[in-house]
Amino acid sequence: QLQLVESGGGLVQPGGSLRLSCVPSGATLDYYAIGWFRQAPGKEREGVSCISPIDGSTYYVDSVKGRFTISRDNAKNTVYLQMDSLKPEDTAVYYCAARNVGSWTTNRYLYDYWGQGTQVTVSS
Repeated sequence: QLQLVESGGGLVQPGGSLRLSCVPSGATLDYYAIGWFRQAPGKEREGVSCISPIDGSTYYVDSVKGRFTISRDNAKNTVYLQMDSLKPEDTAVYYCAARNVGSWTTNRYLYDYWGQGTQVTVSS
């Protein structure tokens, strides 16, 4: 059974950076599509960025394009979300999710495994 653990969240000032990590236990991530989602209080969970397992194709929601970068290090069995130029509206709980069928998708219902989430707060 694949389990995911996120880390790297915290409090940062606007314009700052954080790097989130998604580390699995119970399996390697080589053949899983990974998505980073976030959920702010009172809002729907939204897909922020995704990466496919084979061709490495990526997706970014418009609001983070040019600021966030998703990457995977198969040697370390880790997926990262580098977040730069953070804004207060990026404040949310960030989750990583994995699916072992097909490519990435922003449909959260198509992901099979979820981490517990890590809080990101952007505030001065």
